[in-house]
Amino acid sequence: MLNLRGDQAAGLRRLFGRPRLRIVSFAAGSVGVGKSVSVANLAACLARQGKEVLVVDENSDDSVAAYYGVLVRHDLQQVVRCEKPLSEVILSVAPGVRVLPAAKVVQRLATLSAAEQRILLDSFGQIDRPADIVLVDTSLDHPLGFSPLGLAAHDTVIVVSPNGASITDAYALIKKVSLGYARKHFRILVNKARNASDAQAVHDNIAAVAHSRQLARLDYAGYVPLDESLRQASRLCQPVAALFPEAPSAMAYQNVASELLNWPGGDADARGLEHFVQQLLHLSQRIDPTAIYA
Repeated sequence: MLNLRGDQAAGLRRLFGRPRLRIVSFAAGSVGVGKSVSVANLAACLARQGKEVLVVDENSDDSVAAYYGVLVRHDLQQVVRCEKPLSEVILSVAPGVRVLPAAKVVQRLATLSAAEQRILLDSFGQIDRPADIVLVDTSLDHPLGFSPLGLAAHDTVIVVSPNGASITDAYALIKKVSLGYARKHFRILVNKARNASDAQAVHDNIAAVAHSRQLARLDYAGYVPLDESLRQASRLCQPVAALFPEAPSAMAYQNVASELLNWPGGDADARGLEHFVQQLLHLSQRIDPTAIYA
């Protein structure tokens, strides 16, 4: 006979013994703003603060793993097809930082069979080291206009650089997602800024327009300055904080990472990655491409 009371007690111990998981997606309205570089560096900074970080990477080119100099050989799609176990697909790129390549499977989430969905859920339930933070590096060219990974996350950070085209594209993305899916809260990370006041002005201007048109509330996530040390670290496939910890960009990423950990808990919960994947599958089945392109 099954010991249901014992099973329930063990389940509760696992649930309440977990730290609260925070899932943050990063998106951009256009290429060239440094979104993936920011994700890679923030992951390293969070790991330096003692967090176990999992990066779910939706990009096939300019991947986060490649930033660390690690070759991507497999994709989460091979897990769904029972070709590879999840342990062989997840890449350990640095102490405390793992990357899960997911570019191929995200493109077809809406068409997964019930059996494939179950395989996906079971795989995440068996992950060996639970993550404290999940950073989602979303793709700009998702076939539905905006990744369901961004909709399922607790927070969405829009990365923007301080030039007219980037600002316009970032606002268009916010408008599209707000009107299509009633997402009313985003955070703005200004990258490649000359100084703090310029970055703050970029956020304030976008936030004022979004507020006046009743689209969304935009909180300021911080900024990263133009920095030759960051470019040099990128060429060497290393986080800037590891090579040049006193560089302006390294200190900026450390500040953003610290602030991220203190963002209001809101929807963050202890149900883990399985719950995130359940939400992701639910959303992907219901995304209306007509609405998202409105």
